[in-house]
Amino acid sequence: MTLWEGRLSGRPAEELMAFTESLSFDRRLASVDIEGSRAHVRGLVRAGILTDSEAGILLVALDRVDEELGSSMFTFAPGDEDIHTAVERRVTEIAGEVGAKLHTGRSRNDQVATDLRMYTRAALVRTGRRILELQLVLLRRAKSADDAYLPGYTHLQRAQPVLLAHHLLAHGWALARDLDRIVDALDRMNVSPLGAGALAGSSLRLDPDGVAQDLGFARRFENSLDAVSDRDFVAETLFVIALIGVHLSRIGEEIALWSSEEFGFARLDDRYATGSSMLPQKKNPDIAELARGKAGRIIGHLTGLLATLKGLPLSYNRDLQEDKEPLLDAFDQVDRALGALGGLMDTIEFDIERMQEAAGGPAVAAIDLAEWLVERGMPFRQAHATVGGLVRDSIERHVPLAELVEAHPALGTEPLALLEPGVAVTRRTSPGGAGPGAVAAQMERYERRLDLDRERLARFTFSPPSAGEKAPGEADGA
Repeated sequence: MTLWEGRLSGRPAEELMAFTESLSFDRRLASVDIEGSRAHVRGLVRAGILTDSEAGILLVALDRVDEELGSSMFTFAPGDEDIHTAVERRVTEIAGEVGAKLHTGRSRNDQVATDLRMYTRAALVRTGRRILELQLVLLRRAKSADDAYLPGYTHLQRAQPVLLAHHLLAHGWALARDLDRIVDALDRMNVSPLGAGALAGSSLRLDPDGVAQDLGFARRFENSLDAVSDRDFVAETLFVIALIGVHLSRIGEEIALWSSEEFGFARLDDRYATGSSMLPQKKNPDIAELARGKAGRIIGHLTGLLATLKGLPLSYNRDLQEDKEPLLDAFDQVDRALGALGGLMDTIEFDIERMQEAAGGPAVAAIDLAEWLVERGMPFRQAHATVGGLVRDSIERHVPLAELVEAHPALGTEPLALLEPGVAVTRRTSPGGAGPGAVAAQMERYERRLDLDRERLARFTFSPPSAGEKAPGEADGA
């Protein structure tokens, strides 16, 4: 059975069904599809289109389908091209003639748009919670780092020493911006399209406002054409996930560098590393590398969807079926990455001695020498040139920088203490800087921000997808 068999004669070609089916991936929308159908049935009762008795039969049938899907007892039929068809077909088998009334006043166009919004908002909340978990790991490691420091880099060249806690929290603040974007996206997508029909609404006395409220949406659509064709929320979600992926990729890049013998700043826990099939000595940072690699994959999902959307006229076009696979895969990949990197960062062992040795060279205190001169009245550009010349002479003549500083008439012995290992990092006192006082204050603000973001996310009480949803990594078994 197809949902359009009254208009077309004969059976659809196998090639058509194979090319157009979406059940292999949209079955993951089963739980929200059933939730939306329940609300639709209740709305039809309020509109006087269904009797209480008919609604009761449909709701019981929907509950049974939900149970079957949740227990993997649901049997998909060859004609089930998508999850919406499958649910309606099974409801009709259970409810009999009343089942044929389930789709009254509804099109798959507004149905799938509603389902996808419901799924996306719940999945975004789930991703947001996993971001918070990783942020908490970073906070714990920052607290345990105490006064450990390492080189801060620009252009991958040693620049200034920074506290390890400061470096870890830098990644935490980037993830905080990701949570900002999640909350913003959730607010914008929290609009119900149900009641828009195929594109123009309905002549039936539907209750889209009541249905929107029933489903936990903040409001209903304003324009039926826009409601069924809008996939801004998918594009925006993919952008949010892509940027999360970029931030995780940056963490992965640093872990790959730090765990190399050339850097030697970190050692991976054996549970979060892999070996080589050939080289017995290898301990590979595969999680870190895949965090980098999967970011490219997610970025591709975003650009692919934007290319699909850019050429579509109003309103619904079947091209929009291409919104689900990239979205579902993006959620899977970023959620796995958040979990894996959280475990890696929670168990990684930092080689503090190696870090501090790399950050202890006198050249990293060059800016402190320049600022020492500035404090005594020398213009910064002149101070910069003076110290830069001393560093060049030290390298070219193989003379210790301290000797040149001591011999310079504008410097002398007083600033030699600035060149001692660990001193430079203690001098970073400006707000938000990398020194002990500033980092302690930053850590308090970061911890308060986590509490605030936890509350902001808790405003959204959407249930996570359940029936018909496969866990990341689970094979399809349709």
